[in-house]
Amino acid sequence: MSGILERSFKVLEYLADRPEGCALSTLAAELQIPLSASHRLLAELIRCGYVRQDLRDGHYVLTIKLVSLGLSFLSRSGIVDIAQPLLDQLAAASGELVRLAVVDGDDLTFVAKAQGATHGLRYDPDMGLSVALSCSAAGHAWLSTMSEEDAIALVAKKGLGQPEDYGPRAPTSIKAVMAYVKSARQRGFSMINEVFAPGMTAMAAPVFGMHSAVIGVVTIAGPLVRLTPQRMEALGPLLLRTAEDVARASGASALFKKKA
Repeated sequence: MSGILERSFKVLEYLADRPEGCALSTLAAELQIPLSASHRLLAELIRCGYVRQDLRDGHYVLTIKLVSLGLSFLSRSGIVDIAQPLLDQLAAASGELVRLAVVDGDDLTFVAKAQGATHGLRYDPDMGLSVALSCSAAGHAWLSTMSEEDAIALVAKKGLGQPEDYGPRAPTSIKAVMAYVKSARQRGFSMINEVFAPGMTAMAAPVFGMHSAVIGVVTIAGPLVRLTPQRMEALGPLLLRTAEDVARASGASALFKKKA
């Protein structure tokens, strides 16, 4: 049974990256699942309403049922309701993209955002995705709240990014990641420059719940031409205040309260 569940989730994750859908043979080959087993999994996912088959080309496509479950969970947890006004204020003040990531086990996942850029370049990556800890401001901020040993262990578990997948300054060793983490720990917030993506910068501050437990991270991200290192330094106090405000408001969220 556990093997079937694991394969089912792999299929869902695979289709989530392909909104245009894909052929059965392609999915089976790339996931290394036998064709007959892939067909059975897809048939069951169709029966449950999570996948549909396009009548025009026969491709399998994810439905919005899974998205609906996630949005329903976020709505009932109160996370977005308590954080959104604070994110909106920070986005307006910074003129850049502001996001909130929530700690979930060994992962950080973005759950809310506010776009402060009203013209020119806008940085707005996908939401609802797990954060690459080694190559992101959010990841460095979270790691900075851990002991050296715990941070190194988590980076080793999650793996390192490569410049071809991220930015030209993406750290390719644990030592390089920990240099960013050390700076974030000393500063109180993290800063990256062309680490997650070429031409992009970002900064992040951890959100502490009760008993000093880290429950999330607030980030600001934008193009390097606008969000320069000097600009990030100037925004640091405002970012930290916002993280503190989210922490104070977190008691209103059932999920945050549980994590804290």
